[in-house]
Amino acid sequence: MHDTTALNQAMDHFDGHDNVWLFGYGSIIFKADFPYLARRPAHILDWQRRFWQGSHDHRGTPAAPGRVVTLVEAPGARCAGMAYLITPEEFAHLDHREKNGYLRVVTPIHFAEGGVADGLTYVAAPDNAAWLGPASEADIAAHIARAAGPSGPNRAYLLELAAALRALGEDDAHIFAIEQHLIRLSS
Repeated sequence: MHDTTALNQAMDHFDGHDNVWLFGYGSIIFKADFPYLARRPAHILDWQRRFWQGSHDHRGTPAAPGRVVTLVEAPGARCAGMAYLITPEEFAHLDHREKNGYLRVVTPIHFAEGGVADGLTYVAAPDNAAWLGPASEADIAAHIARAAGPSGPNRAYLLELAAALRALGEDDAHIFAIEQHLIRLSS
């Protein structure tokens, strides 16, 4: 497992700030297990959500990792999610939660009701030790169907993410295609 906690704690971009916007595009949309001051639907640009990151600590195990989402650069793309206004004290919890290969990345966050603010999100890049990389959506669904970890079945992560995106009124072809493959596997 590649623990990125120390690397994230060394980030000083928001030092001296009383609060920071955090953009969630995966489980943070539906599982905000941290206190926040405000929550708003939002999106970021030039990134797309992909089930290309391994989960050795939440939705899988070191011997049988699950698959979770990360962001990959995609000029012109729009990735919808939820933005949370947090205090810097929450970074200790978030850095631990996202320690399996994710690094804090500064990005402009565009709010659904208008306005933009600099904030951060966690991204697992292709050079991290838990990277699984691209696969067909059918293969990703089959992988998710058999994975489970301390945070529960990998399938629950996918289904909760798809439901959260629908609740936001967002369409994500990658997520919804994997969901459909998973449903077919289950029937």
